[in-house]
This record gives sequence, structure tokens and C-alpha cells, in this order.
Amino acid sequence: MDAVLIAGGIPAPQDPLYAYSKGGAKALIDVAGKPMVQWVLDALADARTIDRVVLIGLTDKSGLTCRKPIAYVGNQGKMLANIQAGTAKALELNRRAQYVLFVTSDIPAITGEMVDWVVNTSLQTKHDIYYNVLPREVMEKRFPTSRRTYVRLKDFEVCGGDMNMVRTSIVARNSDFWDRLIEARKNPLAQASLLGFDIICRFLFRQLTADDVIRRLAERLGLRGRALISPFAEIGMDVDKPHQLEIMRAHLSGIQRRGRKSATKQARAGRGRGVASSRKSKRRPRVGTQRKRSRAGSRRR
Repeated sequence: MDAVLIAGGIPAPQDPLYAYSKGGAKALIDVAGKPMVQWVLDALADARTIDRVVLIGLTDKSGLTCRKPIAYVGNQGKMLANIQAGTAKALELNRRAQYVLFVTSDIPAITGEMVDWVVNTSLQTKHDIYYNVLPREVMEKRFPTSRRTYVRLKDFEVCGGDMNMVRTSIVARNSDFWDRLIEARKNPLAQASLLGFDIICRFLFRQLTADDVIRRLAERLGLRGRALISPFAEIGMDVDKPHQLEIMRAHLSGIQRRGRKSATKQARAGRGRGVASSRKSKRRPRVGTQRKRSRAGSRRR
């Protein structure tokens, strides 16, 4: 399967992240020694389910690397246009592609295991849209200071994830509705209003479930949708504010330190085994063994 990685956003001067991007792409902001998007590329490269990456909004001159084949597509200006351009490129590269995985560049804590979970869980059914939602307790257990915006549903409070799968054949349908829905993505009540008056009422009285929302969205588009209740907070830990950026810097720096300590420990253990083996090989044979060899040699003579 191909992943469409969306990295076209450039913070405006009034954006809280402008001071960090310095007028450049948000995806290239440094996080623990690497551009934020590079962490996402590494995770997609580690995922067994991903064959190729279509990167939207950056060029091959951005200094990024990926161990999977990568294709670059220019920024189209709007989120929906980027989604459509990415899907078109994925189909150009593989005409038989039935699904694409959409990933944003601002979730640097994801891993290949998480990517595989989303793809494999989605492919258990034959829906058109798969949307990740994160229960509040999952999010706050992992990142207690993230200060996400939650929607209170009937079952629990949730926030949205930034890694979702869509059937390729439906991306170009009902573009106006998609566009309005994406524009309202940071406002739960505005999203509910697009889905109908009954959805607004059930939302206000906390009678909606995650499946209700996804199902109604799919119905408005003439599709079948499914909500994925994600156990991985990293899928919803996007970097929109400076404090979230600092959380990711600390989190990923910690992972790097633990990785270096583990590698050093393994290297020392390997050297220890090598020294022990060398010492063993240098030991002189026992006296009895030397005598036996000596006698055997004299008999041959």
C-alpha cells in the first residue's frame, strides 16, 4: 500500500509555530535533531504494510531520506487538493491501488508498528473510510500535558487521529462537502452541523458514539465508514502549539538516549564475549595432551 504524507503547511506570522519554522515549512521544524517529517518517514519505512511514500509539499532538495521509494508532489494550497493530488499520484504509480493511507507530517512519535496496526485493522473490513479516534484516557496516560481538544461522545471523550485510510475511488467525490468538513476539522460543533440537525442534537446531549459520527459522514458522501479506536496516543499527538513541540522534543530525545544506551550495552557485551573467546583460544593445551601428541608423533617416525 502507498502512504500519502502531507507536509505542505507553512506557519503564518501569527501562528504560534512561526518562530520555530522561521517562515519555512512546519514539517521541517527540528525535533530532537531531525526534521519533524523525517521521523514520520522513518516510521513509514519501518512499516511492513507500506510499499511507497508520496510526499506532498516538499521537494527532493529538502534533504530528507526514506528507505522506501518516494515520490514528491508540490503543495496544492488546500488540504483537500493535497489529498486529491496525493491519491492521483498513488494511482499513477499503481493503477490497482484500492486504498491509500493518509498521514500528516506533524505526528513524529509514530512507529512502524502503529502504521501496520492502522492498515491491518482497517483491512479486516471493506469500508470506504477508516478514521482513527483516541479516547481521552489513552491520550492523557501517554501525554498528560498535551492539552488536546476532546469531543464528548456517549461512550467517552475522544480526539481525532492523523493517520487514516481511504478507498482511492472515493476521494474525488462530493468535493465541496469534503472541503467544508476539512475546514471545520478543529471545531467539533461545526463538523456536527455539516452532518445534520439530528446529529447536532445528539452531540449536544452527548448521545453520539464514534461509530455514529463516522457512519453519518459516510452516508452524506454515499460511502461506508468505520471508526478505529486507537490504542496508540502517538497517532493523535500532532504538533500544533509550542508546548506540544517541546513535548515531542523531550519524548523523542528520551527514546534516542535509551537507544544509544542499549546499543552501548550490547557493544560492550559483544566485546566481552570476544575477549573471553580470545582468551579461551590462547590457552595452552594440558600437559597430558602434549605428551599424547608427542608419543603419537614418535610412533609415526
